[in-house]
Amino acid sequence: MASHRISAVAIDARQLVLRIQTWARELGFSQIGVAGVDLSSAEAGLMAWLAQGFHGDMSYMAAHGLRRARPAELVPGTVSVITARMDYLPSGAPEAWQAVEFERLNRPREGIVSVYARGRDYHKVLRARLQKLSDRVAEHLGPFGHRVFTDSAPVLEAELASRSGQGWRGKHTLVLSRDAGSMFFLGEIYVDLALPASEPVPEHCGSCSACMAACPTGAIVAPYRLDARRCISYLTIEHAGPIPLELRALIGNRIYGCDDCQLACPWNKFAQRSALPDFDERAGLSGAQLATLFAWSEEEFLRFTEGSPIRRIGHERWLRNVAVALGNALCLARDPVLVDALRRRVDDPSALVREHVAWALAQ
Repeated sequence: MASHRISAVAIDARQLVLRIQTWARELGFSQIGVAGVDLSSAEAGLMAWLAQGFHGDMSYMAAHGLRRARPAELVPGTVSVITARMDYLPSGAPEAWQAVEFERLNRPREGIVSVYARGRDYHKVLRARLQKLSDRVAEHLGPFGHRVFTDSAPVLEAELASRSGQGWRGKHTLVLSRDAGSMFFLGEIYVDLALPASEPVPEHCGSCSACMAACPTGAIVAPYRLDARRCISYLTIEHAGPIPLELRALIGNRIYGCDDCQLACPWNKFAQRSALPDFDERAGLSGAQLATLFAWSEEEFLRFTEGSPIRRIGHERWLRNVAVALGNALCLARDPVLVDALRRRVDDPSALVREHVAWALAQ
């Protein structure tokens, strides 16, 4: 970070934070907070999580190590971190949206894409708007050192969010807000400005363990402790190889991500609809039949997922995921349409796809 330090005398830091909050709302953000850069108390927990291998194939997490908990090492000159929350529940989501989403899981021939991924890629939306927010600050102050992050670097995102008053860490490890549940994205701006830290909020999970009970694969191995290797979101998005045999049947018809822990959370009755049309559901990604999705050529996959976060897993992993869901549907009913869809890819060029197709047909 190129430092163009502005003296504290030149700005009223608290007034600046209030201005940033106003500008952020104009850009579609729901909440702005400020955290300091001393995250040393989180380092032991991070290293223990890595030591247990809970990060799975995400080797970059181990490679980055403690840099995730040391903002000033990641971006030299960082003094404060501005955190931003952006709600993503689609504007057209019904009042009883949690029940509606749970009901989708009872339609085995339908492919379920996580709610956050049914619209535009949040990386692009948040990054662009965080940069616009930074530009507004620069217009007001003059040049200052900063870097914008949205899941794009080794940032201890949930820790920074909870320290800056965005909410508390739920037992599913996601950040929870009394006003917005957990259906929101987080982003950060590392800045070389000394800004007053926001007040953290107390946790409100109490004795509730609904998220833990709802996890289909038991990935929440203890309160506040997630084993990514068992998490359906990890398996269908981050994991590149074969999905472990013992977990395939538990995935059901979830083909990209999983929302179950959030659907079960009582606080998500307060989830806020997005102020932006970017996160509205795209046609073809919600309510689509597995047989239709499995028939997509690579060209069709790229066309239908253009601008979507789904595109980053690639056509091969997409077919792997859908094949597992087709196999699970066949366990419930021997549907010739599903069998035919799978047989069309028995000789797929990808060994990964062929292996999952063979498993699915054996069901």
